[in-house]
Amino acid sequence: MKRINCPKCGKPIAFDNKNYNDAHLLAFACPNCGKKFAIRQKNMIKQHEPEAEQTVPKQESVGCLLVIENVFHYKQVIPLVMGNNIIGRFMKDTRINCPIMTDDPSIDITHCVINVSRDKNGKLKYILRDGPSNTGTFVSHEILGDREQRVIEDGTLFTIGATSIILKAEEEK
Repeated sequence: MKRINCPKCGKPIAFDNKNYNDAHLLAFACPNCGKKFAIRQKNMIKQHEPEAEQTVPKQESVGCLLVIENVFHYKQVIPLVMGNNIIGRFMKDTRINCPIMTDDPSIDITHCVINVSRDKNGKLKYILRDGPSNTGTFVSHEILGDREQRVIEDGTLFTIGATSIILKAEEEK
């Protein structure tokens, strides 16, 4: 089974690629938005070209966000990395690094930011701030004000729009 994303709405579509040979044209109709599109499966063998290789260093995960399932989306686990983790609603061609696949209209595209750093003792520190967003970011049922930051820790529940999220911090070694 393979999954592709609809080019219009971005929803994943699953299909069984075992029944098709290489370079076969596959046509789809998105069940969500009705967009019709086609893809061509190719079995391309990449030749080794050192000057064309650009390796992006894979950043180590330093915890994750557990997005709780509701009427707008399914449960999701989003990894966090060191530095700024921009959280918001997934939209095609956006530059956020923690997108939530949701239909929740009350979540902005860049709703809030979690900055992960190390304190002077070397422990991980998670700082949450609002994007700024139209509906606000709530921690323990209190809204974060403009320019307000809150240090959060493992198990902290915060809410953006109609979506509740739990921080799962990385275990210290």
